[in-house]
Amino acid sequence: MLQDPFGWLGAQLFGLLTRVGLPAEWARPLQSFLAAGALATGVLLLTFFLIWAERKLLARLQDRLGPNRVGPYGLFQTIADAMKLILKEIIVPSGADKVVYFLAPPLAVMSVVGLWGVMPLAPHLIGADINVGVIYLVSIGAIGTLAVMMAGWSSNNKYALLGAFRTVAMLISYEVPMVIALLVPTMLAGSMGTAQIVEGQRGMWFIVLAPIAAMLFFISSMAEAGKAPFDLLEAESEIVAGYNIEYSSMAFGMFFVGEFLHGFTIAALTVTLFLGGWLGPGVDRFPLLGLVYFGLKTGLVYFVVVWIRGTLPRLRIDQVNAFNWKFLVPLSLAVVAVTAIADKVGPSLGWNRIVTMVTANAGLALATVILLTLYARSVRRREAAGLRAAELARA
Repeated sequence: MLQDPFGWLGAQLFGLLTRVGLPAEWARPLQSFLAAGALATGVLLLTFFLIWAERKLLARLQDRLGPNRVGPYGLFQTIADAMKLILKEIIVPSGADKVVYFLAPPLAVMSVVGLWGVMPLAPHLIGADINVGVIYLVSIGAIGTLAVMMAGWSSNNKYALLGAFRTVAMLISYEVPMVIALLVPTMLAGSMGTAQIVEGQRGMWFIVLAPIAAMLFFISSMAEAGKAPFDLLEAESEIVAGYNIEYSSMAFGMFFVGEFLHGFTIAALTVTLFLGGWLGPGVDRFPLLGLVYFGLKTGLVYFVVVWIRGTLPRLRIDQVNAFNWKFLVPLSLAVVAVTAIADKVGPSLGWNRIVTMVTANAGLALATVILLTLYARSVRRREAAGLRAAELARA
């Protein structure tokens, strides 16, 4: 039991189902269904705490108090907000495509909750240990983009449609460096399975072997989640409220839940792919410690997500796209090439893998800084030449 507590719980559940009279061929699928339901329910219930924690952290970062009235330390404020949304009237705009309109919110939540299906939370605790876990993460995450487009298109509102177009353009753009960065932990672990990627970090976390890839994945994931400074989907001064402007009651609440949960999910994915997941001292002897380590690491990364959100201002859409296509995409391609060469050539020459990878990333970082310096210098020269030409024209 101590070596595999989650396997023991599964065996107990299977035994209970067979004892009540279910045949084994029915008990096994029902056991999987109940386990998946428990995981999804736990993740959704976690959202109540995440909303409170994010609001508290943002308040402290901005010299405010945050929720402090409903319940101790404002803990019940999220429950009060949920009750308010449930009691609100569901208003559907005239001319809306009702089937697509009501299908978009649950799809937005499903695209985030579904990512947890291949997330190894502890030893032997994973929803589905498939050998193409990385591809699954990309494909399930793309459903969120579909939900945004469906919401904007079906609302029969030009502001919602324009907001959806702009949001989808950003999401699709930032999927390119994110997918390319995902190739790095896949190459280092020799597998696309998330459990195998965690096991491959027993010697050293991948954030040490590939820090630039970790940074690229984290930044592009924040853009995918719509977190500041990439929160263009809710630029109220430009597009009222974006693709979800025509939603009310719990239909809007589902988008709200998906947004907050996505921030914690990208932190969990970063921990899984680059920070060793559940690995830590004593995990092999006490597997439950893996869940503790995973939670602590994820909480630390989630704090960084909230910290960035409460610190940086929102970027313009042209700045966001330029940053992606002119910087992140070329750098991600360079990272994959450098990682593949260093990881192949280094061991063949007898070099230490950690030293080789760290040196390669340091060289790439230095080259990036030099190129950015030269680019900034050329921009300043062009601007100075333009100012001189304008002064001569006025003279």
